[in-house]
Amino acid sequence: MRRPLVLVISGPSGAGKGALCQGLLAAHPELRFSVSVTTRKPRAGEVDGSSYFFVTPERFREMVREGELLEWVEIYGNMYGTPRRWVEDTLAAGRDVLMDLEVQGGLRVKRCFPEAVLVFVVPPSLKEMERRLRERGTETEEELRRRMEEATQLLQYAARYDYLVVNDDLQRAVEVVSCIIEAERHRTERQDLSFLGRWGRKGGASG
Repeated sequence: MRRPLVLVISGPSGAGKGALCQGLLAAHPELRFSVSVTTRKPRAGEVDGSSYFFVTPERFREMVREGELLEWVEIYGNMYGTPRRWVEDTLAAGRDVLMDLEVQGGLRVKRCFPEAVLVFVVPPSLKEMERRLRERGTETEEELRRRMEEATQLLQYAARYDYLVVNDDLQRAVEVVSCIIEAERHRTERQDLSFLGRWGRKGGASG
């Protein structure tokens, strides 16, 4: 019986990792999505328990103190974290877990679950990333500037991830990550997926 898969999708804002996760969930209904806990206020259309678990800063700090979070990070004054018990229970039930995490959070998960598969998602260019962020319409000019600066800094972590996937076409990116999922499910040792071509590159995560 194979070991359940922990798949982490990370990358800078504007890389399209959220849309990629939704595409993967549609293509692989057997995946269970790990919903993060956050102190951020809900945006239009976001649903508590589905988009995020929205909690107060006091409750979040309590979860940190009690060791209830597998990983957590602060971004622009908002806290985000992964409920440890949910992940452990899902894996114990033999189900694969999909996570949409910040880059540093993905590396922390790797330390807890060495067999976790980390996928670093990037847009085809910084110009395209800026266009996507502007199209989203949720950031001020100052926040947009900070996110662009952060993106260039986060790219240094790409080499620590197992795979790099260029998301310049969502359906293609879903197909590439689907290939990664199937390969990782059936291999005990990771091999170079040369057939991914320019769409995906295998790296070497060091945790």
